[in-house]
Amino acid sequence: MIVRIMGEGQVTVADSHFAELNALDDELLQEMEGGDEAGFRRTLHALLDAVRRLGVPLPDDALEPSELILPAPDASLAEVREMLSDDGLLPG
Repeated sequence: MIVRIMGEGQVTVADSHFAELNALDDELLQEMEGGDEAGFRRTLHALLDAVRRLGVPLPDDALEPSELILPAPDASLAEVREMLSDDGLLPG
């Protein structure tokens, strides 16, 4: 799957890592619903770090359709709430 981190670029992440990323996404949703700003920050950074660690960066000049778009590390809780659908950042 191709993942875009806003402001950073795109990476390819193997589907085998979906469960790990989905668990972080679920945690992020719970923290957002509870208004836990500190937990939100921690989990957002953990999710972004996981994508960077597990993914292979695409060349800067590549522009592929992204299956997942993640917010920038400095995105606010309110900004991320606007990005989310009922299913979270990751597709069902």
